[in-house]
Amino acid sequence: MAGGSGRFPRVAVLKGGLSAEREVSLSSGAGCAQALRETGYEVVEVDAGHDLALRLSEIAPDVVFNALHGRWGEDGCVQGILEWLRIPYTHSGVLCSALAMDKTRSKDVFRAAGIPVVDSVLASREEVSERHVLPPPYVVKPNNEGSSVGVYIVREGANAPRLAETMPQQVMVETYAPGREMTVAVMGGRALCVTDIVTDGWYDYDAKYKTGGSRHVVPADLPAGITEACLRLSERAFEVLGCRGLARADFRWDEARGLAGLILLEMNTQPGMTPTSLAPEQAAHMGISYGELCDWLVRDASCDR
Repeated sequence: MAGGSGRFPRVAVLKGGLSAEREVSLSSGAGCAQALRETGYEVVEVDAGHDLALRLSEIAPDVVFNALHGRWGEDGCVQGILEWLRIPYTHSGVLCSALAMDKTRSKDVFRAAGIPVVDSVLASREEVSERHVLPPPYVVKPNNEGSSVGVYIVREGANAPRLAETMPQQVMVETYAPGREMTVAVMGGRALCVTDIVTDGWYDYDAKYKTGGSRHVVPADLPAGITEACLRLSERAFEVLGCRGLARADFRWDEARGLAGLILLEMNTQPGMTPTSLAPEQAAHMGISYGELCDWLVRDASCDR
């Protein structure tokens, strides 16, 4: 790549954005921008809004580092703008991003590929508030948000949940998968390792992002067969969705059921990128520094799909 200052290209780091995950994205973007500057890149930080196409046309970056999270930033919309502008960008392309953000459609893809997922249905907010659309225990969540935004767990014996007005009109209801919360970062199609996420309760937004909300065990202390299954299923999910760059597969494992208890929850095509986020933490365990990871993502950038 050429441009910017000397041999390093000019990189526009997209952060913030318009989704419910804005604050997380601001943190990811700031960390990535600092790491890229220290590596030698010329970096312009962009708080992405509706004028993004115009701002990028004015900045004329050689590469876009997409550190946005949630709707609009990782669901194919921004990727489409970047394709139209013909600016290489990090992480996955339009179709993959749209598929991964749509939890129901991505599950259909995983299921067709033989990857284990839980049963789920789409239902209206009114239906879910009036009756159990699946036998408890089950989980209610937006079909196209991340970071455990707006997640309800309905236990056995509980009433149907009264969903907040901020929930979308259509939500996904899925069978609750008990067990340990685990995740695998996939870098360029290669799974790095398995992290066991230890919390006192549900791995919700606070557990993910507040200090002391969770503890990460890297690498996870698992039977060899479960570790291998997590790694291979992560790579398979990355492949069938058409991911590129860096992604992260989230799992639940019910130890009592052995291998049959391993379930893929979802694939995150733009995982958190603060220095202490799960994917950079796994990269560090594999000997890849935070700066090296950010540099690799820029060098891997493309606008070919």
